[in-house]
Amino acid sequence: MELRAQIEDANYQYHVLDNPKLSDAQYDALLRELLDLESRYPELVTPDSPTQRVGSIASQRFPAYEHLRPMLSLPNAFDASELRAFGARVRKLSGADPSYIAELKIDGLAISLRYEEGTLMRGGTRGDGRVGEEVTPNLRTVASIPLRLRSKSAPRMLEARGEVYLRKSAFEMLNAQREKQGAAPFANPRNAAAGGVRQLDPKLTAARKLAFFAYGIGNVDELERIGTQWEALDYLRDAGFPVNPYIKRCRSIEDVIAYCEVWERKRDELDYEIDGVVVKVDELALQKVLGSVGKDPRWATAYKFKAREARTKLLDIIVTVGRTGTLNPNAKLQPVQIGGVTVSNATLHNAEYISSHDIRVGDTVVVMRAGDVIPRVVGPVLEERRGRLPVFAMPDTCPVCGSAVDHPEGEAMSRCTNAACPAQTVERLKHFVSRGAMDIEGIGDVLADQLIELGLVKDLSDVYRLSDADLERVPRTGEKTVANLRRNIEGSKRRGLARVLAGLGIRFVGSITARALAEDLGDMDALMNAETEDLLRSEGVGKEVATSVRLFFDQAENVQMIERLRSAGVDLSAPKRKHREDGALAGKTFVLTGTLPALSRDEASALIVNAGGKVTGSVSKKTDYVVAGEDPGSKFVKARELGISILDENAFRKLVGT
Repeated sequence: MELRAQIEDANYQYHVLDNPKLSDAQYDALLRELLDLESRYPELVTPDSPTQRVGSIASQRFPAYEHLRPMLSLPNAFDASELRAFGARVRKLSGADPSYIAELKIDGLAISLRYEEGTLMRGGTRGDGRVGEEVTPNLRTVASIPLRLRSKSAPRMLEARGEVYLRKSAFEMLNAQREKQGAAPFANPRNAAAGGVRQLDPKLTAARKLAFFAYGIGNVDELERIGTQWEALDYLRDAGFPVNPYIKRCRSIEDVIAYCEVWERKRDELDYEIDGVVVKVDELALQKVLGSVGKDPRWATAYKFKAREARTKLLDIIVTVGRTGTLNPNAKLQPVQIGGVTVSNATLHNAEYISSHDIRVGDTVVVMRAGDVIPRVVGPVLEERRGRLPVFAMPDTCPVCGSAVDHPEGEAMSRCTNAACPAQTVERLKHFVSRGAMDIEGIGDVLADQLIELGLVKDLSDVYRLSDADLERVPRTGEKTVANLRRNIEGSKRRGLARVLAGLGIRFVGSITARALAEDLGDMDALMNAETEDLLRSEGVGKEVATSVRLFFDQAENVQMIERLRSAGVDLSAPKRKHREDGALAGKTFVLTGTLPALSRDEASALIVNAGGKVTGSVSKKTDYVVAGEDPGSKFVKARELGISILDENAFRKLVGT
């Protein structure tokens, strides 16, 4: 179809050749025209249609993807001598002095793509090298992966390999968006790319704006006409795959070493992360002669770039309080250059890390830019230690407010126990007014920040003491806005004990646990006076949770704040527990994981409980359903291993009947 071909050619020009021929408006107009045609004539929709990139029906789980040939792992070389040793082994085993292909090692997720008669039919992750996860609908959303090969005579079957990655610029935009939404930023582009490929909903994958580089052929019917890795890359490029432009043919291992040295210096010039260079014997027949040992090929190796580090003096250890109350030790350093950046501060993680590495103020320490971004202290240079330096100890009281510090046994982090600690006020306020807690519409992140900055809110109870005059001090709040805020604040007073308890931000107490405690104990006084044994009787409350609740109410500052909430007219009681034995989900146990597109976790939990179901925090054989959203994590993996039904939000809504 001419329209489809025109759109795919525009995709190729833009995403592969980086040379767009159409404006965004022209491209969008063509795509809208095709979408309209296919909606009116569904029989015209094919797997290689450009419309299939926008995200198809969400998968319930990932089936197995068996590679036609194993996706081998690579042995590592860490310096020039190890590269020379690799070259010497190749010469000894093959009796030849071959040429090599040097390829930038893209820091992403390795995948395999299977084409039949030129059309992309299946795609999967590397997995264990033999079997991965089939994620075809998600890979169709990656614009630089061709849905149909551009070759005039496509092979009957082709399995191409490559790396899905996220550009640095796209990564920065993604994290800025997540922070604006109140979600945790991704640690690095690789994590964001890998998580994007494993989404249950392809639309979420499409939103990541992932990219792709092809680097090899797993299997092809016409492989006999391809004699070298260089020819294989040309074949892939001609078929429409993006191939990294900096790949080089090297006549000797010394040429390879020179290439590695150049790119170790130039890596920051790229808009994507690389963590080394992949070196391959160019001749495919020689690769076959060399063979493999276990999962490692003898004909290839990965040169890993050196971690960026330097030595400097540790001048002091400063303890700061995070927005969730964690006490974070940070190193104040004598300024030093690492990878072109001046570093004067670095993370020390936690007290256990400092102790186990015997790090002391006054030491010469090794500092590394982890992931080329976050500086961290690796450890001291003990041979340069002079005299008896003091051993570091975390403070017993909060350095900001002076309240008691909680350091649960077996945990790495210490935390301030004061809900009114100034260092935590902003995040606590945002949580308190959120939908899952007091649900005060109109107080979003921006207004919460302004209320704190203007000194109008110093602890959570101050929300209910805001006057019209106070609210009018906030920029861009007119008479109507103030009236709406006052009405919403007043309405939130009737939410009840479970919502108040969830909003206080007590560690380990989410909305489900808050509801159980509220309905079992009935009012705030009973809760504040409850012994640990009383708390343990509530469903879902273990020793860790009970200890945290008891510690919270043992702090005088927290009790005083509760009394201010009471005097402001906030309802601190709870209705008698209701049982829904006749509900649609009666007797069913659910686990929630990841971020759902439209429902908050509290809203999803409420739907389950109201229908007679039960929500727990961990997956076991007793779990009936796992409801999974974006970035589901280990609970999703365990559910798959146990064969538990996994639902996306649409399937969950159908089950609940909403």
